Amino acid sequence: MSKRRRGARVAAAMLGGGALLMATACGGGGGEEDGEITLVLDTFGVMGYDALIEQYEEEHPNITIEERNVTDLANYTPQLQQNIAAGSGAGDVVAIEEGNIAQFLAQPDQFVDLNDHGGAELEDNFLGWKWEQGHAADGQLIGLGTDIGSMGMCYNVPLFEDAGLPTEPDEVSELWPTWDDFISTGEEFTEADTGASFVSTIQPYFRSVVAQQGGEPFQNREGDLVVEQTDSTREAYDTVTAMADAGLSASLPIWSEEWNAGIQNNAFATLPCPAWMLGHIESTAGEEGEGQWNVADVPGEGGNWGGSFLAVPAQSEHPEEAAELAKFLTSPEGQLSTWEEANVLPSSPEALESDEVTQFTRPYFNDAPVGEIYSATALELEPVYYGPDMQAIDDAFRQALESVEQGQAEPDEGWDNAIEEAQRATGER
Repeated sequence: MSKRRRGARVAAAMLGGGALLMATACGGGGGEEDGEITLVLDTFGVMGYDALIEQYEEEHPNITIEERNVTDLANYTPQLQQNIAAGSGAGDVVAIEEGNIAQFLAQPDQFVDLNDHGGAELEDNFLGWKWEQGHAADGQLIGLGTDIGSMGMCYNVPLFEDAGLPTEPDEVSELWPTWDDFISTGEEFTEADTGASFVSTIQPYFRSVVAQQGGEPFQNREGDLVVEQTDSTREAYDTVTAMADAGLSASLPIWSEEWNAGIQNNAFATLPCPAWMLGHIESTAGEEGEGQWNVADVPGEGGNWGGSFLAVPAQSEHPEEAAELAKFLTSPEGQLSTWEEANVLPSSPEALESDEVTQFTRPYFNDAPVGEIYSATALELEPVYYGPDMQAIDDAFRQALESVEQGQAEPDEGWDNAIEEAQRATGER
């Protein structure tokens, strides 16, 4: 069995076993017989590393890479937190989502300072704000940027046709310059009685609208919970709960088996699509889904949802080799490879401005000019600071929003529940 197939088998096991395998597996490293080294790479979602892993193993015949992948970030991050706190169980290289990077930057002693491995020379490889986001307060370089989550809106072409709505991307974009217009379009879609819902679940829309507001929607840089003092966060909450009130939601929890089945079965008509979401739709819907989806502008002012970093935990038995792997995967060439494999949008200016990105169309999505759509605003994106307890706060709002759209709570009650849970999670209650 080839080294790549061994790595793929571990990835497949992670998809089936979820966080359990990560919790019980040994930490990174191992396999040092005859100078051979095994590096464990922990990832979530679709990051597009298959071709790069194969290339790296061919160029480093003494190294085997085992990728452990978890689909749902809500399962991945808590397990990573536990492994980092325990000092064992984490991979040699770990992916960290941008919304959760602050909590890990607060623990710089748990990670290798990549400045000690040539990282300080790589600043020009990243957008300025992405580069800064990877640094701890005292200057340690903890994370090297991978992708960013420039926004679009995916829509189901056959369902739009059935509802009598336009299907060309420019015309669809004109339907919803604002989120209020988006809700109005959803009401028109619902009245057409296609048998499908306009949105899958309101939770990803909340993340999208929050991201457009910028600033500090949940915690400030001192770690204080500021949700109740941040009008834009409540406005985002009211916007998406209005979607539920209008009967637009299929109430399919994001990343669930039912949600994935909804993608396959055309159960809903729209989905907020940061660049990385395209890979998930394609891998989930498969060959039968080709041509079913297209991409238009997102309502409002663009925004960024997601994007990640690669870090090397201090517990790695092979920090030097792990750092070299992280640098390889996040290089401009590496980011172009992941763009070509999974359309995760680079955080490298060189890659963003390349013809491979700007002129790229994706056949699966009706030849949508996704490179043009996503790169147009990427160079002007500003980061959102989510705070060290982002995952717990996001979970609190996710539960509250699901309770509202399932009719178990009124919007005000859901908001109060989210605040209470967020206060509990941050120790402010």
